[in-house]
Amino acid sequence: MPEVLQWARVRGDINCHVRRGAWYEVLRLTPDEAILEVDSRPFSVPRSSLQIVPRRPQRWSVVARPSDAVMVPLSWGSQYAVCPGCRGRAPLNGHPTEIRCPRCDGVFAVAWDDA
Repeated sequence: MPEVLQWARVRGDINCHVRRGAWYEVLRLTPDEAILEVDSRPFSVPRSSLQIVPRRPQRWSVVARPSDAVMVPLSWGSQYAVCPGCRGRAPLNGHPTEIRCPRCDGVFAVAWDDA
């Protein structure tokens, strides 16, 4: 019997070498780690660092700017958004209810209640 599909994202200011706030398919779970599909390859992440859900969310993740942020312009301020469709990042100007992704052109609501 196939395993139930699950999705996971890194929570908090932890560098696990995957994009924070981005949702990845869970390939396998063990008590200590999750094997995620990252760029079409399996990638191990400590399970304690993840939020795991049964369905892929369809809202932008709001991410607090990590202390070791890479390629996130300082002009974006203390937080930014991660697209649920393509994992692209975008600035949060004001408090929008939805954002069009500059990368995939998808329009998704912003998960302010999950920030």
